[in-house]
Amino acid sequence: MIPFNIPPYTGNELDCVREAIQEHKICGDGRFTKQCNHWLEQRLGSQKVLLTTSGTTALEMAALLCGVQPGDEVILPSYTFSSTATAFVQAGAQLVFVDIRPDTMNIDEEKIEAAITPRTKVIVAMHYAGVACEMDVIMEIAARYHLKVVEDAAQGVMSTYKGKALGTIGDFGCFSFHETKNYSMGEGGALLIRDSEYNEKAEILREKGTNRSKFFRGQVDKYTWVDYGSSYLPSELNAAYLWAQLQQADEINEDRMRSWNRYYKALKPLENAGKLELQKIPEGCVHNAHMFYVKLKNLEERTAFIAGMRERGVQCVFHYIPLHSAPAGKKFGRFEGIDCFTTKESERLCRLPLYYGLRENETAQCIKSTIETLNAVD
Repeated sequence: MIPFNIPPYTGNELDCVREAIQEHKICGDGRFTKQCNHWLEQRLGSQKVLLTTSGTTALEMAALLCGVQPGDEVILPSYTFSSTATAFVQAGAQLVFVDIRPDTMNIDEEKIEAAITPRTKVIVAMHYAGVACEMDVIMEIAARYHLKVVEDAAQGVMSTYKGKALGTIGDFGCFSFHETKNYSMGEGGALLIRDSEYNEKAEILREKGTNRSKFFRGQVDKYTWVDYGSSYLPSELNAAYLWAQLQQADEINEDRMRSWNRYYKALKPLENAGKLELQKIPEGCVHNAHMFYVKLKNLEERTAFIAGMRERGVQCVFHYIPLHSAPAGKKFGRFEGIDCFTTKESERLCRLPLYYGLRENETAQCIKSTIETLNAVD
């Protein structure tokens, strides 16, 4: 069976973890955490990056830094992971879901303005499959209505929009380094901060409400509890694991792109024949091969397709159940406008195996199985 995902592993992770252990510094914010922060800042052009315990906690920090209060409203797509929503629910926000674009599965930027009310505080741009939302339009709307923009770029590390790294365009960007992502520390994430005025508040929030970071920089002679905070700082062992992968970030990215391109080239004739639909990459967007998905005709065909691929030794999976149709989505939010594409497109989408180290003969087997399965279910 070719699995859907294998967590990335370059071979140097154990050496880095061993170094962290030998340095007797494993609790976080040590050498490896700082190296990862600095690498991401330099590579992506971000003013400030802070590693976090997960993409979820990065989103939670972003919600708090945006000043979200009970009763505020947050606009977001329904087609996303629960973390995108729960981070703002935890801050007391009411969720306002809007429809997606069928070409990218991202929030439909043309539906945002109609969802704005006097209570709206934040727009969340979730970059599905590492393909950028239409950020120019979103940022223009946000500026006009004096709203914050949070980029859920959990899937978007190394992707760009018109030359700008995803996560660096909005007020805050959030990455995930979960085992299913292009670069992994098992569980982990990062918060990207555009404006330096939020740096100190973010450090305090991340360090359990203390000014510990200033103490270690020698800016204060002792540290103390100064504000609300939590424990959003990851273990140095996790950071060491990630550091090994960031050092080979280009190799990992290129390896994934080779697999993505092999899929696309081989399956394009099936799209031309009307058998399936492939991903669309809008002009100005450079993606990171986070996933390769196809769209079948409907839910029934997708179900049969997944079963047929499994019979042929290939694990394929679908993705999100739209949040507005989930029990918590109904409890904490509402759908603004008409659900033209969110549910329909989510029921058609199926993801093929894609991970660092996927061999050419394995992609060939996946392609062959896709063709055979489509012929059988058609």
